[in-house]
Amino acid sequence: MKKILRTVSYVLMSVMIAIAAVPQTARATAPTDAAQTQGEAKDPYQQQLEDTYKQEVQTNSLKEWPQGPGIYGDAGIVMDAETGAILYGKNIDQKEYPASITKLLTALLAFEYCDMTEDVVITAESLTCLGDGYASIGLKEGNVISMEQALYAMLLASSNEVAYAVGETVAKSQGEDYQWFLDEMNRRVEELGGTNSNFVNTNGVQDENHYTCARDMALVAKELFNYPEFFTICQTTNYTIPASATTEEHVFQQKHEMLIPGYSDYYEYAVGGKTGYTTEANNTLVTMADNGNMKLVCVTLKVFPGHVYSDTKALLDYGFSNFQHTAVSAEENAEVAKMLDTVNVTIPAGFELSSLDSSLEQVTGANSEGLLSYTYEDNPVGQIKVQVNKDASFKETGAQEEEKASGSVWKVVLVVAVIIILIVAALIGFTTWQERQRRRRRRRRRRRRR
Repeated sequence: MKKILRTVSYVLMSVMIAIAAVPQTARATAPTDAAQTQGEAKDPYQQQLEDTYKQEVQTNSLKEWPQGPGIYGDAGIVMDAETGAILYGKNIDQKEYPASITKLLTALLAFEYCDMTEDVVITAESLTCLGDGYASIGLKEGNVISMEQALYAMLLASSNEVAYAVGETVAKSQGEDYQWFLDEMNRRVEELGGTNSNFVNTNGVQDENHYTCARDMALVAKELFNYPEFFTICQTTNYTIPASATTEEHVFQQKHEMLIPGYSDYYEYAVGGKTGYTTEANNTLVTMADNGNMKLVCVTLKVFPGHVYSDTKALLDYGFSNFQHTAVSAEENAEVAKMLDTVNVTIPAGFELSSLDSSLEQVTGANSEGLLSYTYEDNPVGQIKVQVNKDASFKETGAQEEEKASGSVWKVVLVVAVIIILIVAALIGFTTWQERQRRRRRRRRRRRRR
């Protein structure tokens, strides 16, 4: 009997371990290169620089895709601001500290929620974010400037106290507090399609819980193309907040050198962007460019000093030189009745539309509308809002797929649970039968002795 019970325990333990393992998904690990350079040892900094440059560029593995340059940063992306196509991608979903490029998201919410004449008051709380060496234009508690002046100070001079005050002001205009603005930052990024960001302040002051990725920041910059006033600010090289009854005069300059004519790093097609730097984040940079035919967003993160502008220039040149817009018509998809949005995808010169895959996703709350997404080997090259035919079949949304996957997992769990019950029942039945047989044998032996 003890042996049987021990066997039952072993079986139950094994099956329970199997059930615990069912919901888990395998985690892919990034490939590592264990090869070490032989010969003379290099300076550790130089070795790290070279290793970073040689890191895999994922889009370079796409068949017949134009080969993009290496960069001296941990992550980088080039995105077409009109189609959402990803032209270049290196670790685009890898978590990185953004530093002051955070202020682009703060500016986006200010444009969306506030009038430019809104008063921005510098509070005691907004000054608490300042530390030694942190960017500031020297505003004091009680100073009042307009939202327009605040955005110039935040985007050109990278003023941290102003970025905090902008968040407070936008929140106040909605009858909310500063925490609401932080929550709205994260909600807005998710709404734009971002999946790997967490913002805990408005300015990028270092915090281990404040992070983003190249793709998410490109989506923020892409959205800013809808606000011409943003580009007016970015293309201003010198700005003055005049003295007023509450504020002294403040003069400051643009810091993004690709936007300043006459500078060695000036880029003729650059139209906007934002710099960032902290010790932990290293150099971060967002640059938006327009050559008249294409509008691009370039984001580079954790870039070694001295390479942030040259890397960005190389990436933008790569995008402008190797890709083109190609028109898409409703006739090319039997499920589409009418195009409602941009009718282009962005593909390498010489590529055919027939080489692309497409899928329809339903627009929430609209039975007759969908998003027609085009990809090349799973790499996005365009997304278009369309009117669909009645018999259109939609790709399941992420939530539906997750629900379906979750349902499948629990079906497996249920089947395993039933098997356990049957095994236990069989073992109990077998044990009971064996016990009865023993009793019968004992009774027989007793009768014989009599």
